[in-house]
Amino acid sequence: MNKHTLALIFFSFVLGGCGSEQEASTPPPPAPASEPEATAIPVPAPAPSTSELFDRAIAGDWRDPANVARDVWRHPKKTLEFFGVSADQRVLEIYPGRGWYTEILVPFLRERGHYLGANVDPATAPNERVKTYLTEQNADLSAKLAAHPEVYDKAQLRQIDPANPAFGDPGSVDAVLTFRNVHNWMMGGHADIMFKGFYEVLKPGGVLGVVEHRAAGDVPAADKSGYVGQDQVIAMAKAAGFEFEESSEINANPADTKDHEAGVWSLPPSLRLGDKDRAKYEAIGESDRMTLRFRKPVVVSPAAP
Repeated sequence: MNKHTLALIFFSFVLGGCGSEQEASTPPPPAPASEPEATAIPVPAPAPSTSELFDRAIAGDWRDPANVARDVWRHPKKTLEFFGVSADQRVLEIYPGRGWYTEILVPFLRERGHYLGANVDPATAPNERVKTYLTEQNADLSAKLAAHPEVYDKAQLRQIDPANPAFGDPGSVDAVLTFRNVHNWMMGGHADIMFKGFYEVLKPGGVLGVVEHRAAGDVPAADKSGYVGQDQVIAMAKAAGFEFEESSEINANPADTKDHEAGVWSLPPSLRLGDKDRAKYEAIGESDRMTLRFRKPVVVSPAAP
């Protein structure tokens, strides 16, 4: 092989090597751009149901343990559901006393509704003994609300004269509720005006819910037993303009004979007779109670000709 041929072979080898190096150094084509990840949209938790809100309020640690122990007799959830109470209503409780139902209603209504409680003004009491009792009762309720502002801060209390009750602006509340108070109004001689006051403050279509100790039949106006006839209560409400919708046996107690020495106060929780027949009255339990729902009718104006 001559020198000329060797030079050609060498030159070809060099060129081939240079070509391979150039191909290796060529950058790969850019990868296609990835699409941005979709941002997850948070799904709001469903609003709690009325039943769940009642459960939360009834289970609240702000409740007095002595009150919780009476749930078995007072059936708060079933009673309030029967009355149709919802969390967005304005609810007026008549004579909340020291706040048994207030402990449940105020937190239940706190976020979307409003609670109003109307106790008796001590200045209207017929004597000093009653005045002292009412003053202490109202102070206890105010102290209860002040002790848990995180729960009770939006509650509104007012004091009324039972002989001339002013519950609020006409048509300003969705529901009026009262628990075991009709006998007091009958004994005081102002039951009729109280029912008229409930009618005036309720919106058309609003509900009046009544729980009361149930007598075996009608009782005289001056009766001191604490029991009232169911037909009597229905008649009072109808006379004020209400429509009677329905009764319930939620709070019935067939063991209550209703003929006790100290009336309804012989039974728990009062046990007014002390140790006398205590075991008998504790075995009976709390009183037999009517649970009644009334409605203020919606008046439809006649169409114009």
